[in-house]
Amino acid sequence: MHGLKAKLLHAKRYSEKVQMKKTLKAHDERNVKRPDSGTVPEGALPTYLLDREGQKDAKALSSALKQKRKDKAAKYAVPLPKVRGIAEDEMFKVVRTGKSKAKAWKRMVTKATFVGEGFTRKPVKMERFIRPMALRYKKANVTHPDLKATFQLQIMGVKKNPQSPMYTQLGVLTKGTIIEVNVSELGMVTTGGKAVVAKYAQVTNNPENDGCINAVLLV
Repeated sequence: MHGLKAKLLHAKRYSEKVQMKKTLKAHDERNVKRPDSGTVPEGALPTYLLDREGQKDAKALSSALKQKRKDKAAKYAVPLPKVRGIAEDEMFKVVRTGKSKAKAWKRMVTKATFVGEGFTRKPVKMERFIRPMALRYKKANVTHPDLKATFQLQIMGVKKNPQSPMYTQLGVLTKGTIIEVNVSELGMVTTGGKAVVAKYAQVTNNPENDGCINAVLLV
């Protein structure tokens, strides 16, 4: 590789190496105790503290960060943490176009999808991904895990499809997808007393087989 591309590649590799060295150094120092460079408290120190250095335990800091991360993950623990991968052949059907059907750049989505209210289709000649009207959904049967009751709620958007970011962008609804639903009619409130409008829910069934969307609310 020569020229500008080589320079860009070397710059990228250099930044990656620096980051890797920093990570390795932090990993090596996690059990090391080192003097605390904090401010000395005002007033006279007792005699027995004069020759003692303040210790800063890196391991305690590390474990505190890990615990914080764990708590954050627990807050968004999902009912289905693992889902089956879906191949592209299963997700899309090739649509052949042109006079002699020689062009094959269009794809038809074979799974359930969510399309927003203000969506406008592209001209037919420009449309790469076709989302059939029969597979578009606007409502989901959402079960509240604490109340043990199911409500039919309006879908507001697709937050994340575990299969691929492209499927998230297309609004594809497969098993394990995190969707945003309108919970205003449930009368839920925050600890501060404000009304909750939207909450996340995870799809628990295969909508393209069942003809409906079943989901569990993430509380």
